[in-house]
Amino acid sequence: MAELIREDDKRLDVREVTLSELLAKRAAELSQEKKCEEVMVLDVRELTSVTDFFVVATADSERKAKAAYEHIVNELKQDDERPLHIEGADSLHWILIDYVDVVVHIFMPDERKFYDLESLWGDAPKVQLNSTVAEGL
Repeated sequence: MAELIREDDKRLDVREVTLSELLAKRAAELSQEKKCEEVMVLDVRELTSVTDFFVVATADSERKAKAAYEHIVNELKQDDERPLHIEGADSLHWILIDYVDVVVHIFMPDERKFYDLESLWGDAPKVQLNSTVAEGL
């Protein structure tokens, strides 16, 4: 962790932010824009080499799930981010959007409880988003 000194002599801790961290935060915020709930970012960098972050969100209807998934893909496309793979867009109960370093999971409530990724990846640092701004990321 680096340290910066402001003009008023107060010290600030500064840390490097990776592109994958920014992408995860952006995907989480986009899911909230379409009324997804219980949005959480799991930092799995220290636990697996498969990806850096999971974004986990709950949509309480198929319409919201579809709207969230389409919104995320379309908005990130404008930032030149295209998913490597998308699964579940036909059933809308668990949609997985794979951006390689960030994997977005949009669940219906029953599927989220059943698969319980937060417990499965329980050692991962978590940030639950309660507002449109992610604190801690």
